[in-house]
Amino acid sequence: MKVLVACEESQAVCIAFRKRGHEAYSCDLQECSGVHPEWHIKDDVSKHLNDGWNLIIAHPPCTRLANSGVRWLAERNLWHEMNEAAAFFKMFFYFNYRTGIPVAIENPIPHKYAMLPKYSQIIQPWQFGHPESKATCLWLYNLPKLQPTNIVKPEKQSCWRMAPGPERSKLRSKTFPGIAKAMAEQWG
Repeated sequence: MKVLVACEESQAVCIAFRKRGHEAYSCDLQECSGVHPEWHIKDDVSKHLNDGWNLIIAHPPCTRLANSGVRWLAERNLWHEMNEAAAFFKMFFYFNYRTGIPVAIENPIPHKYAMLPKYSQIIQPWQFGHPESKATCLWLYNLPKLQPTNIVKPEKQSCWRMAPGPERSKLRSKTFPGIAKAMAEQWG
């Protein structure tokens, strides 16, 4: 199966699919921090949606869409950035609507102003072997809900408590390996 993992510089999901024998590629505007740059497309993902994929898993930027940052929209007048982010997010939904190709979109809980479609499910890292709490929404189109694989006791919220810094948003957006593995096993 040919898999595109959009907006993924870490290559966590890409590598999980590769381990299961799929032809998977990450795509991001940033260089990849994963160990396989040969599996990374450094470009605008919208230019590559029609390249013959069998599955697309998208991690669109959430900074202006997440409920956690809604207070900054009015305070810093970021409404235009929010509208651009929402349109980019919806591009994946419309791609599935137009083609029928399975699409999963991953993001935190959105605020109401983004006017995103209702998510299909909320997952937690502790459902996939990581003792962390970090509510993550999945919008699933032509895909089943992701089933927990290794439920453990949630003990921390490292992402939420992370100190401010230049790498904070990148570190907070990393996909937990157990979730990536479950995606590859259940959707591959």
